[in-house]
Amino acid sequence: MGSEGPSVVTIHVTGFKKFIGVPENPTEKIVSNLKSYIEKRGLPKNLVLGSCTVLEVAGQGALGTLYEVLGSSISDREEGSSVRGHVIWIHFGVSGGLPRFALENQAFNDATFACPDELGWKPQRVPIVPSDGNISRKRETTLPVNELTKMLRKIGHDVMRSDDADRFVCNYVYYHSLRFAEEHGVKSLFVHVPLFSTIDEAVQMHFAASLLEAVASLN
Repeated sequence: MGSEGPSVVTIHVTGFKKFIGVPENPTEKIVSNLKSYIEKRGLPKNLVLGSCTVLEVAGQGALGTLYEVLGSSISDREEGSSVRGHVIWIHFGVSGGLPRFALENQAFNDATFACPDELGWKPQRVPIVPSDGNISRKRETTLPVNELTKMLRKIGHDVMRSDDADRFVCNYVYYHSLRFAEEHGVKSLFVHVPLFSTIDEAVQMHFAASLLEAVASLN
């Protein structure tokens, strides 16, 4: 039998609301506007944009929402959805001092917040998932970060690979997502973006769409 063409890739995305020091989070706008942006731009036939969710900048306090949206993508696939194929999660977070985009290769099992999250939690050297071991434990994405970085650079985006997602809520969410991805046979990636004052909104929207297309092309 001949090939049936590339399998369908469904990508779900999350961003974050405002938090201390960042009164306007660019990822909230990116994720909120992504569906309308790609409707105008168009997507490859094998790529479907799934849910777009904006999370509170909170560790434990945001876990309920995080696992609800993660779980919905799995239940859709298992309940005979007409959309088959790969499920991928892309989480967007902001890093105020970052001059370029950063694809995060890994997350550590370490909750050490430099300041309280939006619900007042400020853990110090606490394992995110105690049953996984100590705070030095790390989980890596199964997506090819180096290859994605090269692809995005080739089309003009200022992007790098990173091996440290910091220890705030971004790392906290990413660690949970990578653990969930391993358990359910899906993939997860965290991406740090700069403030709009560093790279403007139009360029960041183009980057987000380009990232989705690059990820889908590799699956």
